Amino acid sequence: MSAFTWPPEPSALGTTARPAPADEIPAAVLVPLFLAGEAGEPHLVLTRRRADLKRHAGEISFPGGRRDAGDSDLAETALREAEEEIGLPREAVDIVGALTPTPTIATNYAVYPFVGMIEPGHRWKPSAAEVAEVLELAVSDLRAGYRRKRLMRRGVPFRTDVFEVGDQLIWGATARILSDLLERLEGLD
Repeated sequence: MSAFTWPPEPSALGTTARPAPADEIPAAVLVPLFLAGEAGEPHLVLTRRRADLKRHAGEISFPGGRRDAGDSDLAETALREAEEEIGLPREAVDIVGALTPTPTIATNYAVYPFVGMIEPGHRWKPSAAEVAEVLELAVSDLRAGYRRKRLMRRGVPFRTDVFEVGDQLIWGATARILSDLLERLEGLD
C-alpha cells in the first residue's frame, strides 16, 4: 500500500454544494479524516447514535445535523455539529472539500458532507444526549467491508450497499456518503 497523500487532485473533492430542493431539509455532516501510524493510514471518525433516539436510532453516522438559523453556511453547520456531538473543536478541522449531497429517505433531509482533515489522537467527548460511541475506522477496513446485504426496515426487506467492520454495520445515507468518498480517494491510500 502506498502512503496516503492529501489533498488529492483538485477535482477529486468538490468545493461547492448544490442547493437543496425546496421539499428537502438542509443538513450537514463532517467527514473527519486523519492519518495514523508511521505509514499514514487514513482513518475516518463516525458515531453510533443512541438506541433510544427518535430518528436513526442506533445507526452509525458522521457527526452532523440540521442547519441552525445562526449558521452562516452548511460547512459551519457541520463544524458546529461535530463540536456538539463529539467534542471536536472547530479550529482543529481543516475543511478540504465537499462531497455530493445525499438525501435521506425516511426523514427527507438533504445531507451535505464536508471532508475535514484532523490530527490523530483526539480525546472524544460524545454528547450524552445523542452519541452512544465514537468510532475510528481505517479506510482500508471500510473498503474491505463493502458488500450488498439484505436488511429489514419496518418489516420491509430490501437489498442495499453496506460497510461492515467487525460488528459495525454502516448503511443508508452514511454508506452512500462513504461510497462517494472512497470512490474519490481510489488509488490514494
